[in-house]
Amino acid sequence: MEQLLLWALFFIFPFCISSPLETEPPLELSHLTRELLESARNPEFFDWLVRARRKLHQNPELSFEEFQTSQFIRTELESLGINFTWPVAKTGIVASVGSGAHPWFALRADMDALPIQEMVEWEHKSKNDGKMHACGHDAHVTMLLGAAKLLQQRRNELKGTVKLVFQPGEEGRAGAYHMLKEGALDKFQGIFGLHVIPELPVGTIGSRAGPFMAGSGRFVATIQGIGGHAAMPHKARDPVLAMSSAIISLQHIISRETDPLDSRVITVGFIKGGQAGNVIPETVTIGGTFRSMTVDGISYLRQRIQEVIEVQAAVHQCTATVDFMEEKSRFYPATVNDEALYSHARKVGEHLLGGESNVHHLPKIMAAEDFSFYSQQMPAAFFMIGVKNETMKSGIPLHSPYIVLDERVLPVGAALHAAVAISYLDQQSVRSN
Repeated sequence: MEQLLLWALFFIFPFCISSPLETEPPLELSHLTRELLESARNPEFFDWLVRARRKLHQNPELSFEEFQTSQFIRTELESLGINFTWPVAKTGIVASVGSGAHPWFALRADMDALPIQEMVEWEHKSKNDGKMHACGHDAHVTMLLGAAKLLQQRRNELKGTVKLVFQPGEEGRAGAYHMLKEGALDKFQGIFGLHVIPELPVGTIGSRAGPFMAGSGRFVATIQGIGGHAAMPHKARDPVLAMSSAIISLQHIISRETDPLDSRVITVGFIKGGQAGNVIPETVTIGGTFRSMTVDGISYLRQRIQEVIEVQAAVHQCTATVDFMEEKSRFYPATVNDEALYSHARKVGEHLLGGESNVHHLPKIMAAEDFSFYSQQMPAAFFMIGVKNETMKSGIPLHSPYIVLDERVLPVGAALHAAVAISYLDQQSVRSN
């Protein structure tokens, strides 16, 4: 997932007390969450979680290259006696705990790292040059493995089946789309996911019902001109000038074509062109992202980005091609939390973490997540889980080479995953009787 901005914490979002998922007696839920958290915080269990996370952190792999990561997960699942399907979407895994009968409820963790050189000097620093778990996916996998262990201990009590989805390629490669395309998540009744966030302290979580994270797309544009000597610009066709005009005009799409109350963003993230200060280059390439909370917004931005770049190039007697890389970097839709499942997960979090004050109602964010593909296909709930510890300087944003996290989050995430799944199955059983 892309770097998260610093979040202002809003007021607590009230429950919808008529939600069909909210039927379990509070005392039973309190007992369940307490037992799960105590089990996950057991010293032996916690040490296992820490070892797993550090091994994963030392061996980061990029999207659809998670071969060692996948092997490590499969080895751990086999040691727990958990059956799984592999490979899915090249390196992905879908494991099953429970009777095999419906309902099927999924828990998801993404596995891939980022092309970032780790700058944190510690014993378990990345061994792979230029690759780092700078987005916390090593923690996500570890928490889901922890949940797998907790669930396997209760497998005979589960009123249905929990599916454990270890997914490749979240970082811009739409791994979730490919998992769905291969039918690995057919007939699921719901899915829950967690993502670490350095802006919230350990022991807290946050999310919101409805649209939560933006949809996004990427583009690369090449502007072709005629190169020449900097002293004689009239004999050249300057793509640098055309590119400059295009970048300014792209921002006008947001400031002058978009309702100020709509959430849309266009960002140019890189510019490449030229090698010498006294030479006008033949070509310049720019690239960036565009974001919206709606499908219509994404479609509009795509159309206008292409028009603006091509027209601005033409104004300066250049030509332009715009590539939206739809096969390699498929558009991500917005992540939309199902209201009933969000309320269920929020309620579980309150019991697990000791009250409403530790479950925050977060604002919408323009970062994107491919968990969004799941939310299009089934009821889904995506939550942030805090990893901040002031004494560790662990509030550094995601996608930084300096990011660190408090490993005390691992048992919290494992217990939350398991509690959400178990109580979901319990409530579905009550409703069907």
